[in-house]
Amino acid sequence: MLRWALIFLIVALIAAVFGFGGIAAGAAGIAKILFVLFLIVFVISLIMGLVRRA
Repeated sequence: MLRWALIFLIVALIAAVFGFGGIAAGAAGIAKILFVLFLIVFVISLIMGLVRRA
């Protein structure tokens, strides 16, 4: 159990460094762009699947 606590402590420290360093804002911007991109690809593949069945 102590091993897991130390692993989570290290992960939390790394996340804090990235969050406080300004990298989080850049990652959030990239995540928004990727979300929209994958949403568009999903809708296109859904429409193509419906067209092929018809």
